[in-house]
Amino acid sequence: MNSGNNFLRPTRRRSAISTTSETGTRRGLRGPAAAVVVALAFLVTMLGATLPTPLYPLYERELGFGQIVVTLIFAAYAVGVAAALIFFGRLSDQLGRRAVLLPGLALAAVSSAVFLVPDSLTALFVGRVLSGLSAGIFTATATATLVDLAPEGRQARYSLVAACVNMLGLGLGPVLAGALAQFAPLPLFLPYAVHIVLVLLVAIGAYLVAEPLDTTGRSVSFAPQKLGVPAEVRGVFVGAAIAGFAGFAVLGLFTAVSPAFLTQVLRIENHFVSGLVVFTLLGFSTLGQIASSRLALRPALLTGCVGLVIGILVVGLSVAVASLWVLLAGAAVAGVGQGMSFRAGLGAVNAGSPPERRSEVASSFFLVLYVAISLPVIGEGILSSAIGLVTAAVVFSVVVAVLAAIAFVSLLRVRMS
Repeated sequence: MNSGNNFLRPTRRRSAISTTSETGTRRGLRGPAAAVVVALAFLVTMLGATLPTPLYPLYERELGFGQIVVTLIFAAYAVGVAAALIFFGRLSDQLGRRAVLLPGLALAAVSSAVFLVPDSLTALFVGRVLSGLSAGIFTATATATLVDLAPEGRQARYSLVAACVNMLGLGLGPVLAGALAQFAPLPLFLPYAVHIVLVLLVAIGAYLVAEPLDTTGRSVSFAPQKLGVPAEVRGVFVGAAIAGFAGFAVLGLFTAVSPAFLTQVLRIENHFVSGLVVFTLLGFSTLGQIASSRLALRPALLTGCVGLVIGILVVGLSVAVASLWVLLAGAAVAGVGQGMSFRAGLGAVNAGSPPERRSEVASSFFLVLYVAISLPVIGEGILSSAIGLVTAAVVFSVVVAVLAAIAFVSLLRVRMS
């Protein structure tokens, strides 16, 4: 999202994995059937990470807090993800994939159960941190598992599937929660109850998947993942990290602020529409990742930066003119730009890193991304309480666009392998 996180090396040779996938220590599902099960489990886990997004206006009314608290709750998710990546990112290499997938699913179910605690602001924060932990653990492990399960020569394709499932799950969470909140009873109960049921179902499937990794003789260490960027990749890293920061800031700001914009500015209180708006950004991010896989790293990364600049400026314009259709157009363009810049940026960083330090470089990259998904959101919440939601959203849109433009210029000056 590291020798620890194998999915950070989607083009690596299969080496011992192909042997252990045939001679694993446990009988169970293998091959494409196992990959489908793991992908579904990944989808359901990530779906839970964005489930509360269209429900924040309801929480604001129920518990009487404002936009600044919403942004802090949202940022709590990033804290959980970062902690999972740093402290637990290498566990599946040491314990085996299933031994980490199943606890990740358990955390996803527990996080939704915590959201069921009525009238509790503390529960919202705890639920978001647990959701982040689950997503961080599962993102690393599920993607590594899918690469392990890939037939020889198709690891890159399975890695792309994992990336798409990740974003689709994040996008479908608001759609599911919005639909249930709008058209079914108990809007602050039913979405989480349905998610718990889905988690239990995919957990049964995940339990039936055979362990693809031979962990015999491997020691277990809970030491934090090292962070660092060697000199030879620093130029690429800076440009890719700035682009990634801008892209994830767009994700954070959009998912945290768009429900409030719809209800407070556009006077649209349809939770399903709110979910669909968020899905637009994340769905087009998925398309951007697919598109980037067909391009070389440099053009994909540069094109993604351009898409981010244009898209986020259009989003800012939509807030200024109070237009839903302009907002959707901006979300689509920004989503494509975010997907392309993220996937190509990660690919460029991995390609330029020494193999023995790829883990710490990739972890450093993701730490930047999850700072981006939290700090700008908090800043926007603070600013909106001082100067209003519309003005704050426009200001932050311009700032993020400038960051993406800086990334574009800096990437023009560096060579990529």
